[in-house]
Amino acid sequence: MENAGVSVEQLAQALVGPGVPQQDAERALANYLVDRDHPRAKAPVIRKLATTLGVRIADIASFRSLFRSHKGSPRKAKLLTDLIRGKDVVTAENMLRFTNKRAALDIARALKAAVTDAEAADADVSALIVAESRVDAGPVMKRFNQKDRGRAHQILKPFSHITVAVEEKSATSKKRK
Repeated sequence: MENAGVSVEQLAQALVGPGVPQQDAERALANYLVDRDHPRAKAPVIRKLATTLGVRIADIASFRSLFRSHKGSPRKAKLLTDLIRGKDVVTAENMLRFTNKRAALDIARALKAAVTDAEAADADVSALIVAESRVDAGPVMKRFNQKDRGRAHQILKPFSHITVAVEEKSATSKKRK
């Protein structure tokens, strides 16, 4: 921001609009500056921020996709998300394509959605890397198996939520410094 010659107050003023008062804009900007992602900045806010700073959207944003309710345990899907984290997009897609685990299909879908969002923001697809890939626990479906003498054994069928985010290489090196 200092390089662009814009102060925090000027940026907050640029974010003010219908439904976004000055105080909320300042809070959102403060969260963005310390790299907190809650609440997550919406696309119009990032677009305004990039326009005010005079940079491309891909330079200041990461593109995230969330695949909810994958029918599989988080432990099994975590093996694949750990595998692709930090890799470039083409390598990650190839790893997922030739992996014979069921979670690979849903992780590949989330990765493809994140790459599509990056393409829509005019990001360089060849410079994209997987900045974040994680699996969170979802709901658990509970079933019972009947056994002898009137007993029942519980069957737990876990679901998981898969998150994949991509960034440009140049954006990550600037953001981390």
